[in-house]
Amino acid sequence: MIKLQIPATSANLGAGFDALGLALTYYNYVNMEEADGIFIKSLDGTPIPEDEHNLVYESAKTLFEICGRPFKGLSIEQINNIPMARGLGSSSACIIAGLFGANTLMGNPLGLDDLVNLSAQIEGHPDNTAPALLGGIVTAVFDGREVHWVKQEVFTTLKFVVVIPDFELKTEKARACLPTEISHKDAVFNLSRAALFSASLLTGKYQNLRTAVNDKLHQPYRMELIPHGNDVFETAYSLGAYAAYLSGAGPSLMAIVDADNEFFCGKMKFALEKLGLKNWKVHELHIDNTGTKLL
Repeated sequence: MIKLQIPATSANLGAGFDALGLALTYYNYVNMEEADGIFIKSLDGTPIPEDEHNLVYESAKTLFEICGRPFKGLSIEQINNIPMARGLGSSSACIIAGLFGANTLMGNPLGLDDLVNLSAQIEGHPDNTAPALLGGIVTAVFDGREVHWVKQEVFTTLKFVVVIPDFELKTEKARACLPTEISHKDAVFNLSRAALFSASLLTGKYQNLRTAVNDKLHQPYRMELIPHGNDVFETAYSLGAYAAYLSGAGPSLMAIVDADNEFFCGKMKFALEKLGLKNWKVHELHIDNTGTKLL
């Protein structure tokens, strides 16, 4: 049996809609081996499909079929720390676990580019799947068949503090609220800021990040689906965050914080309680530069 560690991801990073994403030190774990039939178990009590509709199983089976290998079934054990439908790449983590695990069991017939392309085809976009597989911060363009990507490792002591609401927000609903057309002016606005984000993060010019996460394509519309979302942003900036943005499709909210700001999480939890949001969770994370790996 093989054991996999798959990181959570934060996509879009403000203005980099469907193009930017990074991996975080928050992990799902999957044990997998070939079997005669389907044997799926949640090791942490998280409800998951235990039949052929399990996304880890589906993805693994797909890869066996693509490679023309005999497939009788799988035994899968899952620990799902990444909360579902919260904008932290839970579905991408399952897809990557299935593909990476199946590829490993077959002796690695496919390379990284193949796995990046296939995972994007399954998910529909690469902003979560690519960093979940590769780690670091990934810039990716999916042309419908192939993903053109660049991974950059980020060596920084910055903290990524995620605020996780106590409700789910399905990606389908979060996409349905977006406009079908945008102005040329808004497109230029986002392009400039998406470019500024990566360059500023990688060169340590963190004072630019607040401007870089500003966005006119998705955040203004999705924030209307998140009660108190703007209150969390305002609190993060009042506590000294460099930037605050909507993680993926939401509803999780991410703050980028200096390593020396040691009481940020405690103060954020206190502020949430004052807002009546006692069940919202706060986690301090960092960038994972490795991506999915065997343990």
